[in-house]
Amino acid sequence: MAEKPLILVTNDDGITAPGLRALIKVMNTIGDVVVVAPDSPQSGMGHAITINDTIYLRKESIDNGPQTEYSTSGTPSDCVKLAKHEILDRIPDLCVSGINHGSNAAINVIYSGTMSAAIEAGIEGIPAIGFSLCDYNWEADFEPFENYIKTIAENVLKNGLPKGIVLNVNFPKVENTGIKGVKICRQAKSYWNESFDRRQNPQGKDYYWLTGKFVNLDSGNDTDQWALEHNYISVVPIQFDFTAHHCIELLNSWKLNA
Repeated sequence: MAEKPLILVTNDDGITAPGLRALIKVMNTIGDVVVVAPDSPQSGMGHAITINDTIYLRKESIDNGPQTEYSTSGTPSDCVKLAKHEILDRIPDLCVSGINHGSNAAINVIYSGTMSAAIEAGIEGIPAIGFSLCDYNWEADFEPFENYIKTIAENVLKNGLPKGIVLNVNFPKVENTGIKGVKICRQAKSYWNESFDRRQNPQGKDYYWLTGKFVNLDSGNDTDQWALEHNYISVVPIQFDFTAHHCIELLNSWKLNA
């Protein structure tokens, strides 16, 4: 009998997040599932790792599913490292991260704990996918996307991914009948126009809340942002080699050894 795929599931919204529970449900139909997730929300942590504090790990039993689960005080990237080096006895066949409550399209991928966990898995040589839904509501409905999640995951298991590549998958906030399909996209050029809301506590000490408005600078119809705005599921291949290869020739023309 063929061995089932070993699937590592993680996220940044915490081990009790509905998005994670929905992802676990789908992965249980594909393989043997091990969950390692933060014990509290870690949104916006990016690729942070814990180096100046202790990390705690605890076995959990959240529901009646067949999966094995652990919570940790660490970051999403820590979750993947702990899974590989301390929990699992073999390299997972797949790592899935999410389902994030909120978009990780366009520039959001830089800040995302969800995507950083997937990228960490990719660095460790594990095929990886980050899933996000463009709905911040804790009670968001993930069911319309379950078949798409299964199809994408099974394709990665079957076909693999190129070395150094992970997938960033975003779902539009739309009813099942409104989904137009899946589009392979590039990341839209965008930024956050940010500001700080300064307030005072009862003792008169200033504190700040970061706020901002998302600005899409890209009018192309081949971007993740365009796809989501037109009710398509966006799939963007992400690389973690940050080298701007096209800029090397330019820098070599500078007189840096003068």
